[in-house]
Amino acid sequence: MEIVVFIEVRDGVAKKSSLEAASEARRRADQHGWKVAALLVGSPLEEAAAKVASYKPDRILLADDALFASYSSQSYSAALAEAVRQENAHTVFVSATTMGKEVAARTAAKFQTSVLADVVSIERDGNTWKTRRPVYSGKAYAEVQSKEGAPVFITLRPNVFSAGAPDPKAKPEASKLSVPIQPQDVKERVVETHKAVSETVELTEAEIVVSGGRGLKGPENFHLVGDLAKALGAAMGASRAVVDAGWIDHQFQVGQTGKVVSPVLYIACGISGAIQHLAGMSSSKYIVAINKDPDAPIFKIADYGIVGDALQILPLLTEEVKKLKSE
Repeated sequence: MEIVVFIEVRDGVAKKSSLEAASEARRRADQHGWKVAALLVGSPLEEAAAKVASYKPDRILLADDALFASYSSQSYSAALAEAVRQENAHTVFVSATTMGKEVAARTAAKFQTSVLADVVSIERDGNTWKTRRPVYSGKAYAEVQSKEGAPVFITLRPNVFSAGAPDPKAKPEASKLSVPIQPQDVKERVVETHKAVSETVELTEAEIVVSGGRGLKGPENFHLVGDLAKALGAAMGASRAVVDAGWIDHQFQVGQTGKVVSPVLYIACGISGAIQHLAGMSSSKYIVAINKDPDAPIFKIADYGIVGDALQILPLLTEEVKKLKSE
């Protein structure tokens, strides 16, 4: 019995959320006496493979020729499908990132099955998996159980499953994966990537997120969110309203039509708490809300609330954080 884990590699580095998926696979495999195979797709893979090795898979499969240098859902899903067949896997773990969700769905279709998507908990129930995932924009949770039969594809929400402690002494077997796909079979690929310059942590990977909304009153005040995020070593986020208004780039949007985050700490500054926004952050472990409206919906899900003007409160918070860090 095998679990295959798809490891997302960006710029030669394995993404943190994929390491979380690898750790969860290792925990489950140890409980049931299974093996874990980690698949890395891309080029180059040396640094990423060394990092993944420390999370103790039994085998590492490398699809690293020129065909995989640029992302294509067709070539990457072909690699994952081949790994599943080669390893005779009964379960496939993929992080629920933009790339992960696309690759998992396309690969599952090759096996005429579906995906248990964006799960926040998972348990083995006999010969099936029982999972839990948020629905209705995070207002409820659905329990979804897999059918008997293999393979079962599961995408795991980032920052929900903990990454285990790496073991630098782990030396899993590594081998090249031969994928039966030709260049002419790839109809689409990424030809260019434009990256916005940011001084803060990548949003979906962050353990702390500081987000701003219309309560900041204008783009000229959004630096207050960035200042607190920088002081905390956090990522910066935003509500849809301010993104639509052009205050900040779409890459920072948290919500149903933006990015879904599950940090340990989420600080909402001047955000009322529309259902679209809650869908992207309601699974955060701790939520702090700053809003001058005491009846704002965000306070209904917040663990801690500050009723007041974010323009006055944010500089004070930033200064206090800097003081604490300097002690």
